[in-house]
Amino acid sequence: MEERLNHGYIQLGKSKTAHDFQFTKGFNHISPPIDKYNGIYLSLVLAGIGFLLPYNSFIIAVDYFQSKYPESTIIFDMSLVYIVVSFFAVLANNILVEALPLNTRITFGYLISFVTLVFVATCEVWWDVFGKTTSYFINLIAVATVALGCTIQQSSFYGYTSMLPSRYTQAVMAGESAAGFLVSVNRILTKFLLSNQQFNTLLFFGISSIGVAVCFILHQIVQRSDFIQFYLTICRESKKIVLEPAEDAGLIEALEQNDPTIQTQYGVLKLHNQISFDGNVSVGNSLSFANPVYEPNDSTGPSYKVEDVVVQFQRSGSTGTFKVTNTPRAWNAIKRGMAVRWIVSKSIWQYMVSICVAYFVTLSLYPGIISEIKRCDEDHWFPVLLMTLFNGADLIGKMLASIQYEWLRSQLFIFACWRIMLVLFVIFCAAPRDEPLMSGEGYPMIFVSLLGITNGVVGSVPMIQAPRRVSEEHRELAGNIMTLSYNIGLTGGALAAYMLEKFLGPTKIKPCIPVDDVVIFAKENHSKIQLQWEETKCTKIGSAL
Repeated sequence: MEERLNHGYIQLGKSKTAHDFQFTKGFNHISPPIDKYNGIYLSLVLAGIGFLLPYNSFIIAVDYFQSKYPESTIIFDMSLVYIVVSFFAVLANNILVEALPLNTRITFGYLISFVTLVFVATCEVWWDVFGKTTSYFINLIAVATVALGCTIQQSSFYGYTSMLPSRYTQAVMAGESAAGFLVSVNRILTKFLLSNQQFNTLLFFGISSIGVAVCFILHQIVQRSDFIQFYLTICRESKKIVLEPAEDAGLIEALEQNDPTIQTQYGVLKLHNQISFDGNVSVGNSLSFANPVYEPNDSTGPSYKVEDVVVQFQRSGSTGTFKVTNTPRAWNAIKRGMAVRWIVSKSIWQYMVSICVAYFVTLSLYPGIISEIKRCDEDHWFPVLLMTLFNGADLIGKMLASIQYEWLRSQLFIFACWRIMLVLFVIFCAAPRDEPLMSGEGYPMIFVSLLGITNGVVGSVPMIQAPRRVSEEHRELAGNIMTLSYNIGLTGGALAAYMLEKFLGPTKIKPCIPVDDVVIFAKENHSKIQLQWEETKCTKIGSAL
């Protein structure tokens, strides 16, 4: 770098990694790689499974946690802790999106999830080394840890897929729903095959840990593919300012600081004694580019306008080498970042509101209120079945969202608001606890299915369509902003779930007395009942006489 500055020019726009593609003549003439056998699509479905699998593992094990902590709000607490930590993790990721590499953030999420699941399976479920109260808080801390890693990973994946064709965003969202469904099936099978609750829960968390490890390994393989690198390079190159029409065009050598023969050309970096920057005059050597406009002859190609691009440096000794210093201030960088986010938000705000309302409704009911819909089942099977039904319907909704149909922004908003009616119907299936207004198993199964399938549609379409409303260089940022809106809805819904839980009344360990208990009670009190009946009969006969 110093050697090139000594010669008076810098070659701009070079690729930095071995996997980068060379786009010196634009992108239109290059055909994108083919996703053979839909391998990339399926890998991104597994990616969606990977970053929501840990959270679902805690929530779907509702039978284990409710039996271990009876008369508690453990599922509500886990959901709220996860959502609140996720909210702040999304804010952190929006700051780190330009500070840490994409793959670093995704890898961090996988490692955190795997270590936490293994810890819970061994120390909390298998060894049971903590007391009841300590164990309760250990599980909440584990959920918070998973939330931190998985949310940074999730937000990064949405930014990642925003740079790919839109169907790949839908693949990740389908993976999210598949995660809940697969974890539900995992819980049903382990619970059915092993009657010992400790052993079946240990196996359940073990399978989840293996699933996270498989998703991590697959991601490391796929993200190096030509297909992924092609689209990532398009977005990366679109952020660069190309100053030269050809590879070396417009580059000059200025061996003399005050050479009068220097001509103004595209891509020329000129040496000056003085330069005015932010209204202040700095005395010293500088290398600057003075507001050129590059307009290639090909009208279909890109056109760029560059404001003042300045690199200040100082001559060191008599050797003619230069020391480069960074002129932009941190505060200016923050203001520019906020300004870009504001512009992007104005372009996609309808989608932001729609996805926020959609997940607000969903989280106000799932998993908290749904876990409280119980029937005469002392083994807590019914909440597990309802959660499985929700996740299966949600997966179907995500698949429906992949259908080629251009939703209007107003349609998405109205559809998201319409789902508020489902809150009332689901509440009627759980309240009051002694005798719900809508009793039986049919009503909750219907309403939970509607909640899941509509969540799959209205929770996916805004995330798919929003990145297409901004330019290529802002698509990753749009994905992160949509994830922030998504988490605002999740946080509000988790808080609303506590308010709805108050309407249900005190938690009951057994919603009703099983038939077996009634038979045992009758046998134990048979003689007493018979004696009371005979006394009553004799009293009536004596009165008649």
